Amino acid sequence: MELEFLGTGAGSPSKQRNVSSTALKLLAERNAVWLFDVGEATQHQILKTTIHPRKIEKIFITHLHGDHIYGLPGLLSSRSFQRGSGPLTIYGPTGIKDFVLTSLKVSGTRLAYPLHFVELTRGGVIFHDKTFTVTAAKLDHNIVCFGYRVVEADHPGELLVDKLRAANVPSGPLYGQLKAGKIVTLPDGRTLDGHDYIAPDQPGRVVAIMGDTRPTENTVKLARNADVLVHEATFTKDEEKMAKQYYHSTSAQAATIAKKAGAHKLLLTHISARYVGKAAYQLAYQVRDIFKPTWVVKDFDVVEIPFKGGKSQND
Repeated sequence: MELEFLGTGAGSPSKQRNVSSTALKLLAERNAVWLFDVGEATQHQILKTTIHPRKIEKIFITHLHGDHIYGLPGLLSSRSFQRGSGPLTIYGPTGIKDFVLTSLKVSGTRLAYPLHFVELTRGGVIFHDKTFTVTAAKLDHNIVCFGYRVVEADHPGELLVDKLRAANVPSGPLYGQLKAGKIVTLPDGRTLDGHDYIAPDQPGRVVAIMGDTRPTENTVKLARNADVLVHEATFTKDEEKMAKQYYHSTSAQAATIAKKAGAHKLLLTHISARYVGKAAYQLAYQVRDIFKPTWVVKDFDVVEIPFKGGKSQND
């Protein structure tokens, strides 16, 4: 599981940062990629990565401001040209279906794959299967905006092979039966319960990705104990009044939310073009007294999300 940032800028593209789009790469988990927001030129950004549009399975839109959706029609069309045939589902506020279908109709675009929409009017679980659960909640922006919490299902514990060898249990089909939790009888008459030779389940990982927002308790709820929280930081910690006026957050407010939520790592994005080079990274440096594991991301950063107790190569 990895996050790859395709656009980390706010409002309009700049030479340093494209507008909002984040890819959650689930190649090992389900051979798929999920996108969160699709700002203008997202498909151009994808060309500079190893992401294949045909593997994009779901798109989650936080809100309908242009810097978060203007890249959708082009990306959907290109996915079709590149032989993407698997179904694609777009989640987002009411209006996202009209925007996409009108764009495709006016341009005479026909897609070679099924396109589905889930328009959100309130929070709650919006997707669930045996591998992942996605929950949405409303944020506090000047139009309807959602944040998303992605929870991976727990992984079954591994078979404790060393323990079996220490007990002189011969390898072979018996190992498979024990891994299935069955009770087996050995040739020497001993009876073993498979549950005694299976490690505890490995807790699934949690990723919280926010749209544009003022500080709100819903962000804390979505980010509770998250392995990674992706949060906007449009303003510095000294610009709280301006952030409130424009329905955004400061880096200090994002850090405070991460701390309250018990998140493990905070990644700041949606960076204003006013902050270039070292000035952008100060957004993180200035709040590490609030929440130490804070970083500002840039376009094309890839952040690995390890299992709990593991260590990311980004740490």
